[in-house]
Amino acid sequence: MFTTRPELAGTFGMVASTHWLASAAGMATLEAGGNAFDAAVAAGLTLQVVEPHLNGPGGEVPVLFARSPRAATGAGEPVVLSGQGVAPAGATIEAYSQLGLDLVPGTGLLAATVPGALGAWLTLLRDHGTLPLDAVLRFAIEYAEHGHPLLPRVAATVASVSEHFRSHWPTSAATWLAPDGAPPAAGRLFRNPVLASTYRRLLDAARGPSREAQIDAALATWYTGFVAEAIDEFSRSPVMDDSGRPHRGFLTGADLAGWRPTYEPPVTLDWRGWTLAKAGPWSQGPALLQALAMLDGHPAAGAGAGYASGTDGQPLVSPDLVHASVEAVKLAMADREAWYGDTAQAPVDDLLSAPYTEQRRALISDRASTDLRPGSPGGRPPRLPAFVTQGDAGDRPDRGVVAGVGEPTVDTRGTTRGDTCHVDVVDRWGNLVSATPSGGWLQSSPTIPSLGFALGTRAQMFWLEPGLPNSLLPGKRPRTTLTPSLALRGGVPTLAFGTPGGDQQEQWQLCFWLAHVLGGLDLQAAIDAPAWHTTSFPSSFFPRDMTPGEVVVESRLGEPTIAELRRRGHTVTVADGWSLGRLSAVSVDPDSGVLRAAANPRGMQGYAVGR
Repeated sequence: MFTTRPELAGTFGMVASTHWLASAAGMATLEAGGNAFDAAVAAGLTLQVVEPHLNGPGGEVPVLFARSPRAATGAGEPVVLSGQGVAPAGATIEAYSQLGLDLVPGTGLLAATVPGALGAWLTLLRDHGTLPLDAVLRFAIEYAEHGHPLLPRVAATVASVSEHFRSHWPTSAATWLAPDGAPPAAGRLFRNPVLASTYRRLLDAARGPSREAQIDAALATWYTGFVAEAIDEFSRSPVMDDSGRPHRGFLTGADLAGWRPTYEPPVTLDWRGWTLAKAGPWSQGPALLQALAMLDGHPAAGAGAGYASGTDGQPLVSPDLVHASVEAVKLAMADREAWYGDTAQAPVDDLLSAPYTEQRRALISDRASTDLRPGSPGGRPPRLPAFVTQGDAGDRPDRGVVAGVGEPTVDTRGTTRGDTCHVDVVDRWGNLVSATPSGGWLQSSPTIPSLGFALGTRAQMFWLEPGLPNSLLPGKRPRTTLTPSLALRGGVPTLAFGTPGGDQQEQWQLCFWLAHVLGGLDLQAAIDAPAWHTTSFPSSFFPRDMTPGEVVVESRLGEPTIAELRRRGHTVTVADGWSLGRLSAVSVDPDSGVLRAAANPRGMQGYAVGR
């Protein structure tokens, strides 16, 4: 089977991420004696600097991890660390209504939630790492202070919003544009000395009698000290957002002071000898489990079905499997819209139950559906947002070319359909970490001048309609698209993987899972295999559009399969052969101790390293 690069194998440690510098920082941390948690934090903090259009200190991160089966405590149990911040105390539906808004804008200050990424990274380091803060933060400081070669996609993103920066967000212009207003050139060393200073001030505050006390002091400084104070002050001044009007933000220092990341049990599904763990219904994670549960009893996903080797070394994917997976995703995402949210009433057990899954599987016919069909778990009738049922979420002329094909779709106002980063780590002890940092995009909110980074805009995922699972409430997490994955085999943590991609994250992970588990492809071949996704459900991002019946496929899927999908009623959009998904993955064989890793070649910046 053709692969763009080898699947790595070794016994010491593996790091795979969406940027080679982050992977190198994580590997250097392992070489310095750190464990997988230290390495993940080092890589994650580096990503804040080198992929600033995809994540930043003002964003968020969910982390899925499992301690080594040989650990003294928590051995082998998958755990979720939620670094998703909550809506501010002042962010009520009434407050937005008074501003004349029926959706939360996707840019500016109104969409800010409490920045959770830094808190989650430091919490992971404190509770499960072994190294001090300076040992893992030094890479981010070095690249912010001395510069890193600017990615072409960062330069293109800045160029696309440069006029908006010059006209409306002068603090962002001062950070990202030259004195003459020109955007930065790809490949040149780019420095962010203000961000480096913020990190250094954090290190200066990290004092105490123990490593843990030092990290706690840094956390306190972030959430109650100079960072919280600067955010509070900056949020009080109105800035232009994509409503076309300037607004001040709701986020305050008190909101930051009252929040900390939380540990939670994952939602799991047993699937053909594997157990797949995902974050709860405050994420879209259970949608992947629902889709897999529907496919488990479907003929298209039977033993030996779905994948074959083509004459050119490319894997051939049967149209039956593509069709069935797309239809299962549509049903799962319809349930996401009706039932998922940061609420204790989300009926996850019912959604994943065998009787309900059988009902949903029976809806998968030989023809493509164009309807949004949420189910009735536990006999409860579904309720969709009025914005969706009244047709406002239909296709829009400003939708863009192919939404969510691996990078944010950004217009001149900074509107983005969302994308992110990913990092996976496994160490020689068998600790596994999978994390998907995102938010705080440079293009979506103005730079805070004294801190060198922007706030996140994750609150755009809330609905401004009362009574829905994902309705806006102060202190509530928005239903995020961020969704790392961790899998156990025979009850032992074995595999960590994930991808950027907004609403496509579960879908591209489904492609990977089917290729690896069903098709038997190794990690690299499964990542390289042709991918697909559907946009036939409401987007999580402003302006919340959808395209009923659309399936986006990589051209490598092949004309016979594409033609058959069209015959079955799918509206097929053919994307470039190497454009969908930016997966990475690491694994450990619990019997031999062999570690493996792979990373996505699409976009030419993801890398796996290890030995």
